[in-house]
Amino acid sequence: MPQVKPNAFLRWLARLVLRLGGWKVVGTLPDLPKLVFIIAPHSSNWDGFWGMAAKIALGMQVKVLGKASLFWWPLGPLLRRLGVIPLDRSSPQGTVEQAVSLIRNSERMWYAITPEGTRKAVKQWKAGFLKIARMAEVPVLTAYFHYPEKTIGIGPVFHPSGDDLADMAAIREFYRPWIGKTRGTV
Repeated sequence: MPQVKPNAFLRWLARLVLRLGGWKVVGTLPDLPKLVFIIAPHSSNWDGFWGMAAKIALGMQVKVLGKASLFWWPLGPLLRRLGVIPLDRSSPQGTVEQAVSLIRNSERMWYAITPEGTRKAVKQWKAGFLKIARMAEVPVLTAYFHYPEKTIGIGPVFHPSGDDLADMAAIREFYRPWIGKTRGTV
């Protein structure tokens, strides 16, 4: 897995934050150089805080697209340092193409995305993560937030078949038991 340059203090601090918040990380991270990393349910801004603490605690180098409007000073440089890439929504090259290009042009890259595309409850997930994985020829790693037990879980690696409807149904079934801060996966 892509890892950041070791920083014992930051990793200790992130583990302390998780422990003081009552959170634990469960599951096994695969040793794969490239993948699309999906995290759900995404129902609160707190997901970013706890997810970033887990990322730092584990020493993971994960790239995430974030709204360009978040990149004002002093937040912008901090977000970039944490692996957040500004998303140019006005670009003629769409979000999927931007992500595929990033993955293809990297030796090692875990690209994280929330399949809901928003913190609001949605009946249908966006299929962009499947398109990105298929076009970049990488698997999908599932991860979840389960607020009732304060757990961030690493699930199985999923290899897209090319049938987006069947793949989405299988992935959604995996997420059925997990509950976010304000809701489960619809």
